[in-house]
Amino acid sequence: MTAPRFSICVFCGARTGSNPAHAEAGRATGAMIAANGWRLVYGAGDVGIMGEVARAAQGAGATTMGVIPTHLMGAERGKRDVTQFVITEDMHERKKVMFMNSDAIVVLPGGAGSLDEFFEVLTWAQIGLHKKPIFLVDSEGYWQPLEALLAHIVAQGFADASMLRLYTSVPDVGSLETALRAALC
Repeated sequence: MTAPRFSICVFCGARTGSNPAHAEAGRATGAMIAANGWRLVYGAGDVGIMGEVARAAQGAGATTMGVIPTHLMGAERGKRDVTQFVITEDMHERKKVMFMNSDAIVVLPGGAGSLDEFFEVLTWAQIGLHKKPIFLVDSEGYWQPLEALLAHIVAQGFADASMLRLYTSVPDVGSLETALRAALC
């Protein structure tokens, strides 16, 4: 098996949420990663959108790396049938391992954990610790309130407008694929 050229870190919900379009975006993301011969790096859960992404990626033949902290093995039903399975001590180590093993970050709909992951990689970019592309998949307008908050932060003088250029919002997985190819290839 040929090693994947690029690894895509996907942050997303451990729940599917109330809009079925978000789970479908997860499945489409997993399939798209596989179709491009890329590796999926994700939180190793077998639940929510996280599980949807992983099952779709695996079903389409992608190499997968799952990273999960010991305390979430039960709640997120650690998916052990991935290509590489990493158990970390805590959430901080999980994020670091996922980030360090990826070339780009994709954020699908999710809750507080997904926001934490997004803000950590955004902050790292803002202070110059990395230049990896960050993409928000704005499925059904899910991230519009977040983007309004980020614009408000800039308008109120708590961040420079350059912060808004550290990530790219895309409306769907087709646009994500185009943006990832442009950023990575």
